[in-house]
Amino acid sequence: MATELKKKFKTILSHEQSQANFVALKVNPPKPLSVWEVLIPIVFILAYMKSNERRQVFAQNLMFTKKMALEAAYDMIAKNQTKGAALMRIELQTKQLLTSVPEGIYSDAIRQGQLQEIEFLMDHYLKLLRADGKDYCALVLGVYPQRKDYLNFQQALLALENQVSRAAGQTLGAQTDAAMLSRIESATQELRSAEIQNIFDSRQRG
Repeated sequence: MATELKKKFKTILSHEQSQANFVALKVNPPKPLSVWEVLIPIVFILAYMKSNERRQVFAQNLMFTKKMALEAAYDMIAKNQTKGAALMRIELQTKQLLTSVPEGIYSDAIRQGQLQEIEFLMDHYLKLLRADGKDYCALVLGVYPQRKDYLNFQQALLALENQVSRAAGQTLGAQTDAAMLSRIESATQELRSAEIQNIFDSRQRG
């Protein structure tokens, strides 16, 4: 049971990480090489490391709520924790973050939006972790047998993510990068549409 649960956890985490990496790459695409980067290898290496590190950090930020929710759902099953206890731990962690991040970047409005998203995702991940399946597609189909069921989940998640984005926009004010937020939303929608098609069309092919 424990081994199977860990496999499902890793499968879901890997899926979420690959999605975050995709969005990060779409939002921060590689820049064309300059002649100096071609002629001087160290310049190329430094430029590559800088751009790659930027995308990794971006992906980690996208994973913030997902990873917290997945780890909480795992602990609820593996350690028999209550949902209330798991949420209380997350509330404390985010409250500590609120006091440690410079003022004007992370607000309680953002935090409250994230907490709603995390609670919603916890329920989703709990279902996936309890479903039967050897890969992510199988787990999803075990919980959301119809395309419309999974689409409804994604639409509800998108609404919560947009709520967090609006809170971030209000917090940052003039510093908000509206174009960046638009690119994130566009890349996310593109990815999730393709994911739905892949999952449910693969079932028909099988």
